[in-house]
Amino acid sequence: MDFGVFLPVVANGYIVSLTSPQFVPTFELNKRVAQQAEAAGFTFALSQATWRGWTEESPQWESVTESITLTAGLVRETEKLKYYASVAVLTIPPGVVAKMATMIDDMSDGRFGLNIVSGYNKPQYDQMGLWPGDEFFQTRYDYATEYVQILRQLWDTGKSDFQGKYFQYDARMGPTPKNRIELVCAGSSDRGIQFVSEYGDYSFVMPAGGIEGVRAQNERLEQANASSGRDVKSMVVRFVILGDTDEDAQEKIERYKEGADMPALMSMAGIGSLDAEGSTAARISELKESVFYGNPLVAGSPQTVAAYMDEMAKDPMTAGCMIMVDDYENGIERFGREVMPLMESRKATAAR
Repeated sequence: MDFGVFLPVVANGYIVSLTSPQFVPTFELNKRVAQQAEAAGFTFALSQATWRGWTEESPQWESVTESITLTAGLVRETEKLKYYASVAVLTIPPGVVAKMATMIDDMSDGRFGLNIVSGYNKPQYDQMGLWPGDEFFQTRYDYATEYVQILRQLWDTGKSDFQGKYFQYDARMGPTPKNRIELVCAGSSDRGIQFVSEYGDYSFVMPAGGIEGVRAQNERLEQANASSGRDVKSMVVRFVILGDTDEDAQEKIERYKEGADMPALMSMAGIGSLDAEGSTAARISELKESVFYGNPLVAGSPQTVAAYMDEMAKDPMTAGCMIMVDDYENGIERFGREVMPLMESRKATAAR
């Protein structure tokens, strides 16, 4: 099972808390994390496409890097790490992205892939006048399907005469990529899984429910593969909270919950205001449970985390695991140093 890192491209990362490690997502930070990941034995990194924070009352995600330009810089700072940049399909036309991706493929000697974001988060695009209307909630994968068909035509043949509902092309492009550019997607609905099975190379999934949740999600992907006739594997996303002991990791979790950034959480939940009385106090407690953005946690000592990863690696549908960490200055390096050597599945890989 390969390991990837979810790069720290948003302010303060992926914990909605004021007591978690705080940072600004600079190029230098992402370069350090990428280099640490490569040295530790990670094989890939992904950066998300986000265009604004949650609310002006919160520092959460108030600064965000742009995924494709960040990746163009990072590929020159590492030698082996593969990168998946994210493109929100409403923001850049496919003909432009095809050309950008071809250039980064050349810059990286083939260490580049593209994460297709269909774009469900209306405020991200409405702020720029790019939201096509709420019918897009139902049609976004149809739009993304035409988008990736144009990408493949331009990459494979250097031309696209695509005539669809959303795009009408009479385009030519040269040069074409030297390498096959992989496409990934994180769709979790039935339609999203169908899309990635038909057009993707990997499905990024973040199922709840521990190992059983991963197996259930993989079964859904297998069913989609049976229909598409393709063999798409999953990359499981997990948030790793590493402690010296299991108790130490749990203490971190509780500390982050106590420092929950309530303005950001209320914005995410669509709540205008809350007080601390009666049933509202229960709602506040419920919101604090969301400080990890709903990402499934793997928390504990290096031994506990390694055992979990070994169990997940047993499923042949799981090609890899992409991890988030609470402390990006130290967490990736520590995972490589303290967790990977304990994994039986990694020892078998290293022996080959």
